[in-house]
Amino acid sequence: MGCPEAELSVSIVGDRSIRTLNRDYLGRDKATNVISFAMGEGEFGALNPQLLGDVVISADTAAREADQAGEPFWSRLSFLLLHGILHITGYDHERSGEAEAARMEAREREIFAKLREEGLV
Repeated sequence: MGCPEAELSVSIVGDRSIRTLNRDYLGRDKATNVISFAMGEGEFGALNPQLLGDVVISADTAAREADQAGEPFWSRLSFLLLHGILHITGYDHERSGEAEAARMEAREREIFAKLREEGLV
């Protein structure tokens, strides 16, 4: 993704913790599967360009989604991590319209297929 020397924080939490983050930072009072906080955004975004940000994943939600899809938990968790990293590196599917959402989904499929080929998910 073009960030070989970058730093990324990953936290795996439960639904209660991610709901609190979602409510406090995004104004959505519900649990979600993944939230990303890009450190390159905002007033001090250029302060440390090697610090990408934080990805927070709810293991509870990931487990439910994996069960519903009939896929392994590790696969779902890996996909959510990829999804969060793409958000941090500039991809968006919520605010930028259908074309950007399609671009992000295509990139997710491309990278996830490579991870599968390597036997990593």
